[in-house]
Amino acid sequence: MVITPSDEGAHKCQSDACLNGYPLSKLECPTCSKLKIVGSVFCSQECFKSNWKTHKTIHDLVKNLSTAASNPDGTYNPFPNFRFTGSLRPLYPLSPKRPVPDSIPRPDYANHPQGIPITERSMDALTPRALKPDEIEKMRVVGRMGREILDLAASYIKPGITTDEIDAVVHEATISRGAYPSPLNYREFPKSVCTSINETICHGIPDQRKLKEGDIINLDVSVYYDGFHTDLNATYPVGKISDDDAKLIETTRKCLDEAIKVCKPGALFRDIGKAIEPIAKQNGCSVVRTYTGHGTHKYFHCAPNIPHYAKNKTPGTMKAGMTFTIEPMINLGPNHSAEHHWPDDWTCTTIDGNKSAQFEETLLITETGVEVLTAPIKADA
Repeated sequence: MVITPSDEGAHKCQSDACLNGYPLSKLECPTCSKLKIVGSVFCSQECFKSNWKTHKTIHDLVKNLSTAASNPDGTYNPFPNFRFTGSLRPLYPLSPKRPVPDSIPRPDYANHPQGIPITERSMDALTPRALKPDEIEKMRVVGRMGREILDLAASYIKPGITTDEIDAVVHEATISRGAYPSPLNYREFPKSVCTSINETICHGIPDQRKLKEGDIINLDVSVYYDGFHTDLNATYPVGKISDDDAKLIETTRKCLDEAIKVCKPGALFRDIGKAIEPIAKQNGCSVVRTYTGHGTHKYFHCAPNIPHYAKNKTPGTMKAGMTFTIEPMINLGPNHSAEHHWPDDWTCTTIDGNKSAQFEETLLITETGVEVLTAPIKADA
């Protein structure tokens, strides 16, 4: 980047930490000049370079405002200079944070300014444990609630609906049951559900993009009720999808179902991945390694840690009363388990732009086997 003298009047150096005491300056940022940003000047090349990471956000902001002004609906891509790996793009502005009535109990991170779950750092959260009978009953209640909300949200999936509208459905369905949407403000996540489309592996943020025919979308619903969390998700077609995408969804569901069959008292947590990865490979897919299943009960995320790939070294044995999730993320392609993160600090996509699918259930280890707490609800139930 070269700074050239400006013919405009002098302004104070715009560096956050000017090396020369913020003198009147005329060295203008050339990009700001093109964008007609007045007063963007620095006293030296050194000040400009040291302030570049902060300063360049001004360029994106002005470009976004210009794009929003040119779009009839005022929407824009917040990261115009980011290298996306696929065709998906975010569409802002995000809607305001949806309110939760004060009467609804909430987890500790809900009101934390950075959304930090302080209690997840406790020894109780870091050690796998069996729940007491009354706690198990609470997990059954919230597990069924989570399934009801996911099924309701899934019924709205169709071409033309925005993921923000789906977020509104999940939010209202959750608070109407006197529950708190677990993702909301968790480590500053801004919405009540994760909506992961096409190449998005996980943690997609609901926005103004409309679903399109041929998309696939994962809805990840988590609910906090009566002091306990549940967590589940599923991947759905949007209208008619390709055979490859349909096979990906079928393969991912099979990976989860076979992994659940492993679960019983005395089974090893590391054997879950041994059940999943061969199925993925047999179908030309790969298993994401960075993100795992986890314990969930009083804490949204806690021990044990559940990797989904074979030959992992995670320790631990399943015991009656334990509750945890299995949630394999499966990518199209045999050697593409790595991921790429967007600048929103949440959205995780495949590195090659290929599709990704996921399914998740919250499980309870019983005295004789396993109970799926978030299982689909039978019509006559």
